[in-house]
Amino acid sequence: MKHTKKGIGILQYNSPATLTFALISLVALILGYATQGVTTSMFFCAYKSSWASPFTYIRLFGHVLGHANWSHFSSNMVLFLVLGPMLEEKYGTKSFIKMIGITAVISGLFYIIFYPASVLLGASGIVFMMIVLSSAAGVKDGKIPITLILVTIIYLGGEVLDGAGMEDGIAHAAHIIGGICGAGFGLYKQRQ
Repeated sequence: MKHTKKGIGILQYNSPATLTFALISLVALILGYATQGVTTSMFFCAYKSSWASPFTYIRLFGHVLGHANWSHFSSNMVLFLVLGPMLEEKYGTKSFIKMIGITAVISGLFYIIFYPASVLLGASGIVFMMIVLSSAAGVKDGKIPITLILVTIIYLGGEVLDGAGMEDGIAHAAHIIGGICGAGFGLYKQRQ
């Protein structure tokens, strides 16, 4: 019997992790609007708070699902939905979810420790992880593709230059961490 992916009529839920992430992010955005930001602050932002609170741990993962507004959400989700299905198919749904979770926790912890007065939310660190990971997917026989080097220089170099000493409301460090995670995951997966 031929295996088919779940779908509704002619529609196919082709990338469960990617689509579920995008849908949960949309629900988080709608809840944020409906509660005037209360749910966003409670569940979908990483910031310094008591380690005794279970919400602190939820926010370490949840901050990547929260977005400040529609523009923030749509700019992240367009790239997420373009890159996600390819990466999910290449690495598998479980591995892809682990990569998202690890990147979320590392970037969340980084902001809590090194930027205790800041609030981190949004999927841009995950998107940067995916951009670099998609370039790292081309590593074969231990040879690093020039595209990986160029993507790293253009995206991460730009973040370093843009983020140096700027207070523009953009989480440049989260982008850099995401890119580093993407490169690490890509190189690790190639060695397996």
